[in-house]
Amino acid sequence: MKYDHRVTAQIIGMLRIQKGLSQESLASKAGIARSHYAMIESGAKRPDIETLWRIANALEIRLSDII
Repeated sequence: MKYDHRVTAQIIGMLRIQKGLSQESLASKAGIARSHYAMIESGAKRPDIETLWRIANALEIRLSDII
C-alpha cells in the first residue's frame, strides 16, 4: 500500500471539524502557521512526520489515526 498525503489531509480535516476546531485554533495548538496548516489540509502540501505528530497531538489522537 502506498502512502497518499491527500487521504491524510481528508482525515485531518474531518477530525478537526468533528472536534469543533477552526483551522486557526488547530494550527495554534500544533505550533504551526495557519497558512501552512491550510495547505496541509487541502492536500497542497505534504507534511513531514514531525508536523503530523504535532497535528495528532493537537487533535488529542494517535499519529497512527491519521496516517
